[in-house]
Amino acid sequence: QVQLVESGGGLVQAGGSLRLSCAASGTIFRLNDMGWYRQAPGEQRELVARITVGGSTNYADSVKGRFTISRDNAKNTVYLQMNSLKSSDTSVYYCNVHINTGLFRGMDYWGKGTLVTVSS
Repeated sequence: QVQLVESGGGLVQAGGSLRLSCAASGTIFRLNDMGWYRQAPGEQRELVARITVGGSTNYADSVKGRFTISRDNAKNTVYLQMNSLKSSDTSVYYCNVHINTGLFRGMDYWGKGTLVTVSS
């Protein structure tokens, strides 16, 4: 059994910052790629940022230069530092982690989401 628990969402003014955290717990053999997605009302879920085991990152064009993804493997945690927030960043943010629960058993897990609201 694996759980992902997100935290750090909330209400912030445009131009402000927030840091999201997502901690994985349970039967974890190995954490693989970790990422953040977001979904606004009436929109499809979209990739915000991902980070590999080796630390390579990729970002959606809309957040490049403003958001930074990082991970702490000792804490099984992935972070998303969000700066210069815009009203268009308002969304529910979901953590996504590919986890091996055994040597040959791996799958994607999702958090329940955390709401980020940016007021203009």
